[in-house]
Amino acid sequence: MTGPETVVEVDGTVVAVPEGASLLAAVRAAGIELPSLCSDDRLSPAGSCRTCLVRADGRVAAACVTPAAPGARVETATDDLRRLRRDAVEVIVSALPSRALTTGNRSELARVCRSLDIGQEAARGAGGRGGDDSHPYVHLDRDLCIACGRCVRMCAEVQGTFALTLVGRGADTQVAPGTGGPWAESDCVACGGCVDTCPTGAIAEPGPGRGLTSAHRPSATRTTCGYCGVGCALDVVTRDGEVTAVLPARDGPVNQGHACVKGRFAHGYLTSPERLTRPLLRRDGRLEPASWDQAIGEVARGLRAAVAAGGPDAVAAISSARATNEENYLVQKFMRVVVGTNNVDNCSRLCHSPSAAGLTASFGLSGGTDTFDDVERSDCLLVVGANPVEAHPVVGARLLRRVLHGAGLVVADPRAVGLALHADVHLRPRPGTNVALFHGLAHVLLAEDLIDEEFLRERATGLTELAALLDDYPPDRVADITGVPATDLVAAARLYGRARRPAILYGLGVTEHLHGTDGVRSLANLAILRGAVGTDRGHGVMPLRGQNNVQGASDMGALPDVLPGYGRVTDPAVRSRAEAVWGVPVPERPGLRIPGMFAAARAGELRALWVIGEDVCATDPDANQVTRALDTCPLVICDELFLSETARHADIVLPAASWLEKDGTFVNFDRRFQRVRPAVPPPGGTRADFAIVHAVASAMGTALGCATPAEALAECGRVAPVFAGLTHGRLDREGAVPWPCPDPGRPGEAKLYEERFATADGRAHLAAPPYLPPGEQPDDDYPLLLVTGRRWAHYNSGSMTRRGGNLTLDPVDFLDLHPGDALRYAVDDGVPVTVESRHGRARLIARISEQTAPGQVFCAIHFPGSGVNRLTSHHADTVTSCPEYKVTAVRVSGQPRRGTTATGQWE
Repeated sequence: MTGPETVVEVDGTVVAVPEGASLLAAVRAAGIELPSLCSDDRLSPAGSCRTCLVRADGRVAAACVTPAAPGARVETATDDLRRLRRDAVEVIVSALPSRALTTGNRSELARVCRSLDIGQEAARGAGGRGGDDSHPYVHLDRDLCIACGRCVRMCAEVQGTFALTLVGRGADTQVAPGTGGPWAESDCVACGGCVDTCPTGAIAEPGPGRGLTSAHRPSATRTTCGYCGVGCALDVVTRDGEVTAVLPARDGPVNQGHACVKGRFAHGYLTSPERLTRPLLRRDGRLEPASWDQAIGEVARGLRAAVAAGGPDAVAAISSARATNEENYLVQKFMRVVVGTNNVDNCSRLCHSPSAAGLTASFGLSGGTDTFDDVERSDCLLVVGANPVEAHPVVGARLLRRVLHGAGLVVADPRAVGLALHADVHLRPRPGTNVALFHGLAHVLLAEDLIDEEFLRERATGLTELAALLDDYPPDRVADITGVPATDLVAAARLYGRARRPAILYGLGVTEHLHGTDGVRSLANLAILRGAVGTDRGHGVMPLRGQNNVQGASDMGALPDVLPGYGRVTDPAVRSRAEAVWGVPVPERPGLRIPGMFAAARAGELRALWVIGEDVCATDPDANQVTRALDTCPLVICDELFLSETARHADIVLPAASWLEKDGTFVNFDRRFQRVRPAVPPPGGTRADFAIVHAVASAMGTALGCATPAEALAECGRVAPVFAGLTHGRLDREGAVPWPCPDPGRPGEAKLYEERFATADGRAHLAAPPYLPPGEQPDDDYPLLLVTGRRWAHYNSGSMTRRGGNLTLDPVDFLDLHPGDALRYAVDDGVPVTVESRHGRARLIARISEQTAPGQVFCAIHFPGSGVNRLTSHHADTVTSCPEYKVTAVRVSGQPRRGTTATGQWE
């Protein structure tokens, strides 16, 4: 325990609790359990059920709402107190139907009644209030509602959605969606928090998971979520080899007992009839089932033939940000040791490679500078190019909670969604103008002396060059470039500049641009100018990673120019260290990036491509050209769960295990290594990527060593000293450990750069790149700018989330457009529209709202059939080749609006 304490005596036992804690916390610290039907440790106390009565210094009080006073003497076990608590519970139970206490009921209320010897006969309610089964994951039984309000507080205080309320009066009070309609049509985002906290089962998950909460669960497997990069700890409950429930871990380092719709509920794909369970080989133009021996043999023969025809560099692999660290380590080792090439990359190329390049150039390492726990203590949050409420819901909920408790919030995003609705200042720059926007903010910081001169003098470099550049970015000029009013720009800079502990979080809206690396560096400038990185005067810069292990895939060296731990392949010392462990020479020339792989395939230079867990035909830009590359390449191998669009173009398809079926580790967005454990066995005929890579290496006559994932991580620590202190055993004991962690006897480095930066000179480097326009501009033929991103119910190409109840929640792919544009281009709400760019065509459903600015449209990438990434261009970040997903010029056409002409004018 840290911080001030309060000492009290509970039934003769002296306990210490944090200052401000309740008597209920003190009672529990003494090892005594009390009923507390309206209480949840994650929520503010209510004191409405009166079931936790105690006597404190002679006065009867509800323990959950009574602060523990220093020296207080608390009694819990007297006969009169037991009787009062029993009476309170009996009153609650008396209004419920008998099924509330049926044998085997796992609800908190049922357990309390059993502990108090209250039988089923005490439940005398008539019932008949009905329920709501409209939602695929959350079912309401109104007869079991005791109006404790825990679900309402959970939705408001933890999730921040405010989707629930209490309706009715007196004994008729019950929970209901705030919109008044069916649950499925409400604002509920299916985080499961209401299910988790409900003490009676009134709100429950349908099916075998009904009644389970994070406070009460049978034997479960602790693992780490395999969707986004937040890294939520989950407890997976199984029966007969199948998942029955996935529950958020109360002690999860990041999620703290919370989850989102994907991690909690979207596991139906595991048992989908479309799941691949046998390898497929292309024979006479068709993919046909084959044995594993046949498939592995064909892979080995094909790779040997490719090397014989074009040398080692005629082979390339796209490793997986969805796979474990150990699998990514093994893939890059296979390419370098068995094939003899650095042609390995992963999907961070398409999202956060500018983060790696920009953060490394500014600070020295490629990860975020602080832990999220630190960020959550900030008094001002600058959230840029990210919509964490939808893309990283647990992070979004925690950030919103901080804002509701008084932190300042500046959001820079073209759309009015998520946190932007709660911002003190919402900046809406034109897509592609980030660098100018960040320079404008920096200009104000300098002009109004909102900088840390001591920090800049002692710990940074580049101020003179940056100051000269910023003279050209006064607020009025930045307003002309970005469309952000100068007054808003100044207000945002002042809010960030005057904060005592500011923090910056950003997403793909910063990186996925022609000048994404410049954007990251220009954004990092703000933290450096404020002295808010590596000090107690702020909490630095944090990229919100998209896929579950996109950080770890790069950490493990699944990149063409670095080895594990980010040592350059061009550095002889780095190669020598790897060679000493692997026993073979390491190629010194950097390999192909993903776009270069496709270009080489189209040119006939790449003869074999192994794609592991990525649907590149759906998620990569300029998809028509990606498909042409796969069709041109003589051998395409694909590890997949389903027959994705990429798999349909492959020559060999290998059925792979999912994250719930694997052993290993992931690294989340704030650099924490966490364990991944198999909760269920993979379906017969599938294998983990770890086993697949080993089998191919063996078939090619090479033993890769590190026979288990634990051995692979240990070997990685010998290749990359920055990970030397990390082992499966340590993670099993400690739960989560951040890197850098070079010493097994010391903690990992959660907050970076407290002593010096990891650059060559030990200083933070300010950058002075000029603003340059994006790769595409609208014109008369393509007058709108398309931005792509994510929505809350689905994930990436949707291969997992579209195979379950999430498809009910979000069944189609929408194109969001402003009402003025809808009128101008004769588009009705809810009608199919054709979207065309200079590169391709897509079909979506129009959705009209003011979330998007005039002249801009937005869509997600979750439905490959819509063809969204056929629209996106070949333009990419000039430093890292990250695609410019956020700026594509398009035109839209739909069914003519009734009563208008084809040009949108009223008749």
